[in-house]
Amino acid sequence: MPIYEFYCKDCHWIFNFFSSTVNTEKQPLCPKCKKRKLMRQMSVFASPKRGDEEPDMALPDMDETKMEEAMGMLAREAENVDEEDPRQAANLMRKLTDLTGLDLGPGMQEALSRMEAGEDPEQIEADMGDLLEQEEPFLMKEKAARAIRQRPPRVDEKIYDL
Repeated sequence: MPIYEFYCKDCHWIFNFFSSTVNTEKQPLCPKCKKRKLMRQMSVFASPKRGDEEPDMALPDMDETKMEEAMGMLAREAENVDEEDPRQAANLMRKLTDLTGLDLGPGMQEALSRMEAGEDPEQIEADMGDLLEQEEPFLMKEKAARAIRQRPPRVDEKIYDL
């Protein structure tokens, strides 16, 4: 009664599947995203695991001291932003996304470009409000996403039927 391991490239997870017979052909769908056929992995008999090991998949690993310094710098700059000048607010948002490794969604990118051109933020929101509410405002930059993909995959301890 073998247990097979499969890897989902999209989710970056390893899943275990039980089979009542030897089965080297079947490729199940990912139990998490349900859209990708999984890749068979070479199983290991045992691997060390830390109890506190729960990686944060939202952001790449960052030096906390550097991040605190950057956020402090942004907070000081925010105190001096002229609320009547949309260019200054847009500049601050650009710095925030650069420091965090996040990128803006296409709608937010357009809104920010319009603010950089000096357009009134209230008019931008009136024009684009529905679009901005429907999209994810922050996306991971490819560099940050690559850093997460380079981490070891997470392992789902549940055993699924093959």
